[in-house]
Amino acid sequence: MDLTRPSELKPFLAAHGLHLSKRFGQNFLIDRNHLMRVVETADVRPDDLLFEIGPGVGTLTVELAQRAAKVLSVELDRGVLPALRETTAPYSNVEIVEGDALRLDLPTFLPERWGVPSENALGKVAANIPYNITSPILVLLLENRRFFRSVTLMVQREVADRLRAKPGSDDYGALSVFVQFHAAVSVAGIVPRRAFFPPPKVDSAVIHLVPYATPPVETPDPDLFLLISRAAFGQRRKTLQNALTNAGTLPFDRERILAALAASGVDGQRRGETLSLEEFAAISRVLYALKTAVH
Repeated sequence: MDLTRPSELKPFLAAHGLHLSKRFGQNFLIDRNHLMRVVETADVRPDDLLFEIGPGVGTLTVELAQRAAKVLSVELDRGVLPALRETTAPYSNVEIVEGDALRLDLPTFLPERWGVPSENALGKVAANIPYNITSPILVLLLENRRFFRSVTLMVQREVADRLRAKPGSDDYGALSVFVQFHAAVSVAGIVPRRAFFPPPKVDSAVIHLVPYATPPVETPDPDLFLLISRAAFGQRRKTLQNALTNAGTLPFDRERILAALAASGVDGQRRGETLSLEEFAAISRVLYALKTAVH
């Protein structure tokens, strides 16, 4: 059975009494070329441990199972599970878990389910994720990046644009900084809306993230670095100094923030969306020094 063929997918869905759920963001990929782009970008190998979020009826899961040592798939929609289990029944290396990926304790869940000690739990992510939870999934995966060699996802094209955006562009924001701080970002290809059933209102893209062993910029406190970047983007129309001093999330008074901007060589009259990762890091280094000097 080839679920990328509408002539086979539609009867299969009907046989299981499945109706597409807007709640779970279900759009099924019906173009095999784009399906294989995900698989090839993930570079799935025979000894790989895979983590998949939102497998749906298993179109991608089957391709991963044919190439990997193990595929661990987490599906929230209980209604689709019988179809998913039928699709993956021939593959003993697939484990289906019913649940919400965003609620999982990955440091415990992944080693247990992959069947390896925590120190050896290093795998890959490949998934056509529900678009309505893209940002929290990215945060979850990158906060647990030590478990992943790479992350390959199908996302909305506009999200892909945000992830690889450069300073000064309209797409550049806090998510851009967060992802680029943690991983090298590339876009493997654009997937037109007609490649899905039913077709969504937007085009998609295949993104590939390779987590850094160490961040690309130097900061003594990554949490402070991210706190500063989020504050800078919290009020995009304000100058950087006003955004930082009015954020209410930074543990520094106005005097110290202005002093840090001066010492780091970053003009406080600029807007946050014009700053590079290195400039955010420079501010974080000065503020960290001021923080530790106080203590």
